[in-house]
Amino acid sequence: MRIQTELGEIGISNEVIRAIAGDAASACFGVRGMTGTSLGDGLSRLLHRGVMTTGVSVRTEDDELVIALHVATGDGVNIPAVSRSIISEVRYRVQEATGLRVKRIDVYVDHVRG
Repeated sequence: MRIQTELGEIGISNEVIRAIAGDAASACFGVRGMTGTSLGDGLSRLLHRGVMTTGVSVRTEDDELVIALHVATGDGVNIPAVSRSIISEVRYRVQEATGLRVKRIDVYVDHVRG
């Protein structure tokens, strides 16, 4: 993503945005980790906390970010409440760190872990 300012151009890679979003989502109450999907078998896998960018995709739409997060939650948590918390935290942290506007955040709960 590129931002034009009066002093020049600033480039922020999708990898940086993915890392910020993954870190923010992983820190939310009820999130056990990010999940990744194997292309070969289509199965979701829970990833350890050190892997923040897997399970996060970023694209632009109308010069704004659209972020998709694949997460695992804990057993017995309120999934809609956890999802709202993730959306709020990720939106705040990405916009605060990059200055870019976030149009939409989609949360996919791929795994529930006890």
